[in-house]
Amino acid sequence: MTPLARSNPRVKQAARLSRRSERSERRLFLADGPKAVEGALGVPDCVVEVFATPAAAEQYADLLAAAPVTLVEDRALAVLSDAVSPAGVVAVCRFLDVPLSRALRTVESGVSHARVGDRVRLVAICADVRDPGNAGTVIRCADAAGADAVVLAGDAVDLYNPKTIRASVGSAFHLPIVIERDPLLAVQAARDAGLTVLAADMDGTSIFEADDLLAAPTAWLFGNEAWGLPDHLAGAAEHVMSIPIFGAAESLNLSTAAALCLYASARAQRG
Repeated sequence: MTPLARSNPRVKQAARLSRRSERSERRLFLADGPKAVEGALGVPDCVVEVFATPAAAEQYADLLAAAPVTLVEDRALAVLSDAVSPAGVVAVCRFLDVPLSRALRTVESGVSHARVGDRVRLVAICADVRDPGNAGTVIRCADAAGADAVVLAGDAVDLYNPKTIRASVGSAFHLPIVIERDPLLAVQAARDAGLTVLAADMDGTSIFEADDLLAAPTAWLFGNEAWGLPDHLAGAAEHVMSIPIFGAAESLNLSTAAALCLYASARAQRG
């Protein structure tokens, strides 16, 4: 097969998925790099097509063995990737977010620490998180901690932003992710599902002093990178929790704080 040039209509059509409006209209997005493509290929019916350079197709032959691969020139691959140094493989994928009610009902995959069909025990709700790197890293941390779902609520970054998908390093394909415009609705739905909602904020009970609380089924509520949680949203949680700062740092990065909180719950829940 002759590799497609960047002027090829199929390449141009795929490249337009770099725009959010195009993604929303077609309900397709780009997964860039071998980790993202591997994650996408693990989800049934997610991958529409994989574009790869001849060198990448050879390098990742095992990964792409059963994938619908189209070879493209290096310059064509460059217009599909926003990475500084493209890895040479990009997949066109179908949207994979799920409704809030479905994500909070029962565990549906074997990725969580719980068994399939068990009650959901650990969820991350991100309210107005707008940085794609932070959002993707929170998804990655939630996946690593064995969380059952992640909710991107309010005026949040687009889940399908290439930077969000890349920052998740494949984890966006491993657990249910919800897109919910109303953060309060997400909090109430978590409470209705039997989860204790814990708001992560500067002023609250230390996570080092709350093992009994953390051992319960929990939804962590995280706020915006710059201004945190608004009062009305923090007030909707059942408890406000904090991470002690022992040094001179003013605060922690959102994704770092989320990792500590999620792992505190994972440790307590695992006994």
